Amino acid sequence: MQGHLDIQLIAIVTAVACALPGVFLVLRRMTLMSDAISHAILPGIVLAFFFTESLSSPLLILAAAGTGVLTVVFVELLQRTKLVKEDAAIGLTFPALFSIGVILISRFAGNVHLDMDAVLLGELAYAPLNRLNVFGYDLGPVSVYVMGTILLLNLAFILLFYKELKLATFDASLAATLGFAPTLIHYGLMTLVSVTTVGAFDAVGSILVVALIAGPPATAYLITDRLSLMLTLSAVIGSVNAVSGYWLAYLFDVSIAGAIATMTLLVFGLVFLVVPNRGLIAIARRRTRQKWEFAQTMLVIHLFNHERLPEAEAESEIAHLHEHLRWDPTFATQVVKYALNNRCVSQEETLLTLTERGRTVAQQALVQ
Repeated sequence: MQGHLDIQLIAIVTAVACALPGVFLVLRRMTLMSDAISHAILPGIVLAFFFTESLSSPLLILAAAGTGVLTVVFVELLQRTKLVKEDAAIGLTFPALFSIGVILISRFAGNVHLDMDAVLLGELAYAPLNRLNVFGYDLGPVSVYVMGTILLLNLAFILLFYKELKLATFDASLAATLGFAPTLIHYGLMTLVSVTTVGAFDAVGSILVVALIAGPPATAYLITDRLSLMLTLSAVIGSVNAVSGYWLAYLFDVSIAGAIATMTLLVFGLVFLVVPNRGLIAIARRRTRQKWEFAQTMLVIHLFNHERLPEAEAESEIAHLHEHLRWDPTFATQVVKYALNNRCVSQEETLLTLTERGRTVAQQALVQ
């Protein structure tokens, strides 16, 4: 039972730590950058390992974070040439750096457990085995303290520079005009993303890091436009994804990281379908309603234009409306029912007449 709790705690802390800076990446449409950083930090980890010969050295985190920032610098330098766009610059930079890391591992670190499965997928099941022992006391998994520290660092940065981050995210030009140094804020955020990615790298792997950075914030963005609420929702959604993904992996005996990434996609898809006003279902309903409202408007305009004219009776004959309006007969019947339900028209035997409401709708449509 303790093992279950430890793994879930690591997953939750990691998810929340990744989601907070991820909100700003989603708002800036820079989620590809998180993918680039999560892969490009590999050579920094490898080079630091060669120097320290220890996988537990803090130098690995510093070197990898530096490589992440270097990736951002390279991408922006390529982009500023205006010869390539941002996505192309990212596509050129991170595969090159990641490949260097892969070559270094395969060539010089073949006997070290820093293998490709760990790099790409991670293994949360093993994370609780690395314990923090102080004076003989077991204080829990090291990953909890590493990611907990990074979470506090991210939270402190966001709280301290909330206004600056908000302004630089939505209007960098105005931020520069007001003296908020958006470039400095940008590189501070990218440094946080790099540190977060490095901290989560060992336990969850680079693929899940991207899912946790992009998934919960993107899901929260579907629900709200308020930045403060988006940050809170991202943390909650990330936690839900982590716990549900773990139990999905436990139930089907599959990769924990893969299951969490799958739940991240499923939750996003569910919200994408059902969220009010923005979801696919709401959009489909709105389009259907607009279709019937437009048809109803065409009907009342038709009746209004012929009202009190000699041909009014012939033009308002229900059986012949489809001919006058060039509609399919079945569709015409449905539009009449829709208009009757909305009390825009009234029926007298086989004829339609406008109600006051229908006349108002027709007049407003003609004025517009």
